[in-house]
Amino acid sequence: MSDTLLKYLPEHAVKPVFELIVANRVHLKIVNERVTRHGDYRRGSSGKHEITVNSNLNKYRFLITLIHEISHLVAFEKFGRQIKPHGAEWKYTFQRLMVPFIRPEIFPNQLLPLLARHFKNPAASSDTDATLALALKQFDQQNDKSYIFEIPYGSVFRIHNGKIFQKGALRTKRYECIEVSSNRMYLFNPNAEVELLRM
Repeated sequence: MSDTLLKYLPEHAVKPVFELIVANRVHLKIVNERVTRHGDYRRGSSGKHEITVNSNLNKYRFLITLIHEISHLVAFEKFGRQIKPHGAEWKYTFQRLMVPFIRPEIFPNQLLPLLARHFKNPAASSDTDATLALALKQFDQQNDKSYIFEIPYGSVFRIHNGKIFQKGALRTKRYECIEVSSNRMYLFNPNAEVELLRM
């Protein structure tokens, strides 16, 4: 399994991640891209701990996602099933499991200060941290997607399901965008990944 992990993780992260997987009896599945999530943890009906991570993630995002999901498992085991999925216990666990990986042998130097800041109070998704999300995106294989906050006002873009929108104004924390075919207004997270259309 460590040979497989080497394809998806930074080299110096493979051994400690493999040890975490074995210690927590994780059944890891690497799956095709899902638009709504990078990874997932569930306890199967047999009691087996199942974690799925998208295969299309770059090595650094894959590592963060895998540790994120293992943190759910460890937090539930330690603090009980009634805790909030992304509450204080999970944050504490995620910080504790992630800190040993925030080193120059594992992450590029430009990511280290952003990770250190992010893990002072980790969010439910690293995508909600715009600076970190943008920095991680530089390491993606195919980079044909843009974030909504990057594209100019009035730009036309397509989302994952093929619908086409025009970007409008920022309203508090989200952008008002008009769906071209229906003329209905939708709110978009600034970090939503979209395909910019050149009109």
